[in-house]
Amino acid sequence: MLNPDELLFDAQGLIPGIVQAPSGEVRMLGWLNRESLQLTTRSGYVTFWSRSRQSLWIKGETSGNRLKVVSIEADCDGDTLLITAEPEGPTCHRGTATCFGEGRSEGIPFLGELERILHARRTEAKLDGSYTQKLFAQGLDRIAKKVVEEAGEVVLAAKNCTPEHAAAREEFLGEAADLLFHLQMLLLDRGCTLADVTAVLARRHSERTSTPSA
Repeated sequence: MLNPDELLFDAQGLIPGIVQAPSGEVRMLGWLNRESLQLTTRSGYVTFWSRSRQSLWIKGETSGNRLKVVSIEADCDGDTLLITAEPEGPTCHRGTATCFGEGRSEGIPFLGELERILHARRTEAKLDGSYTQKLFAQGLDRIAKKVVEEAGEVVLAAKNCTPEHAAAREEFLGEAADLLFHLQMLLLDRGCTLADVTAVLARRHSERTSTPSA
């Protein structure tokens, strides 16, 4: 439990807060005082203190691109906060996902961006004929069947995948991408996220490493 009395605010009563998505992608940096931290904790949405306007600032209050709090942690010195939050749209005022660079997600952070896109497709009221929306509309059984089908394709492609066969490797990676895509759809359909899955893996790892060997 975060205790504000154990934090080191600067001479202006502020502390920096680094916001990252559950995927690990760094979204922005803002400043918080005791009041904005309290409001962030109470409302569940990130609230900063604007140094230029000298007022509280709920991120996304006007644009709708809010940051839904997952967790807040202090660093080892207690003078910086790491805020993990689910982005409800682009974070930067320029319309990009992150305030750093052009917001182009690569590697593991892209899974967080893909999750956001899939969530938006699932919640859009009007079907536009896209594959994703049609599959979401067909429901759990159809999505689950696709996951099983794609898992089988991954296994078959893996049998032919070797470092010296570039085409077979690309086929294997393509099938693995299809599986991951549909698994994300299944997770979202059940109200879960990849962050929930990684939390389970992290907990298992922690339990195993903390248990003395017999």
